Amino acid sequence: MNRQEAWNLVREYTQSPHLRRHMQSVEVAMRAYARYFGEDEEKWGLVGLLHDFDYERYPNVSEEGHPNTGVPILRAHGVAGEIVRAILSHATEVTGVERHSPMERALYAVDELTGLIAAVAFVRPSKDVRDVDVKAVRKKWKMKAFAPGVNREDIEAGAAALGVDLEHHIQIVLTAMQEAAHELGLAGAPAA
Repeated sequence: MNRQEAWNLVREYTQSPHLRRHMQSVEVAMRAYARYFGEDEEKWGLVGLLHDFDYERYPNVSEEGHPNTGVPILRAHGVAGEIVRAILSHATEVTGVERHSPMERALYAVDELTGLIAAVAFVRPSKDVRDVDVKAVRKKWKMKAFAPGVNREDIEAGAAALGVDLEHHIQIVLTAMQEAAHELGLAGAPAA
């Protein structure tokens, strides 16, 4: 499956612009980590783009829901087993698939973090992710009431599993999202 085919599948199964943006954000973060580790950017990007494609239709994270429900669909579309396994590994608690490869660990590490970074951008006066820095992310990190759905412990565990310092991890993901700000809809509010 190529990137366009993956994007078509995302669009077929996901109508929410917010959820689409999340998957695209995880895609750019995964591509950044592929470069960091000297791995295949296309493959890692597909993992990020497809990891939640079934979530809108099957939001129940369970054995009968996300991401397990999406697996037969991905296989029917010819998605490589390594990509499917990585997607399953981002929800070990319901799939039983442990994270072993750097690609699997990276998906787990960036998934929640992209949401936190986007939330930080949206509360900036400019609404522009390019106006966010690691310090701003860390400041909001400490505020438990800010983006309470973001599991900070998962982000910390993910960075540790990758062998990357937490602040460096935030910077890698933040830079990736900043470089794709326009594509992600995180380039600020249009001028009036």
